[in-house]
Amino acid sequence: MSESDAVERARRAAEVNESFEPRGDGYVVTTTAFEGSVEVDADEGAAVFTVTVAVPMLDAVTDEAVAPVVEEGWFETFELRIDDVDGAVRGDDAAVSVRQDGDDAVVTVELRDLDATRGAADAVAVVEYVEGTYVEGIIPGYEYTEPVTLLVQQAADAAGGSQGGTPL
Repeated sequence: MSESDAVERARRAAEVNESFEPRGDGYVVTTTAFEGSVEVDADEGAAVFTVTVAVPMLDAVTDEAVAPVVEEGWFETFELRIDDVDGAVRGDDAAVSVRQDGDDAVVTVELRDLDATRGAADAVAVVEYVEGTYVEGIIPGYEYTEPVTLLVQQAADAAGGSQGGTPL
């Protein structure tokens, strides 16, 4: 199978997945609060989905300042939790990186799969995993702004609770 065939399979899989919206040369996962951008490619006949999700650092979504030591600890914990993304995908090959870029933590996950449909579903699962991991890391005691207040309320609603604190 040629590389162009694998890319075409990846594009078709993305286009039929309801969570994807074409944008530029790639796609955006629009079913979460944090839009994940997805680029498709191929390598040795496998479809390759490169997923990038930027989430705000805590200090960017609080009304008051977050101490640098708290922000650093939060980022390190977030990074460790994101390393477990393999548990959220069905495919076998996920390469993960997390970096800080200004007010954002940027997660990039590269997925390779011979099954393009599974790869596209895994790309969506990565974006959902990043969002869920972000919500798990919300530190109580701060006054948050959007999108955190929305995410916490959605989590509380899903759990049958009320707003006020983290969903955990």
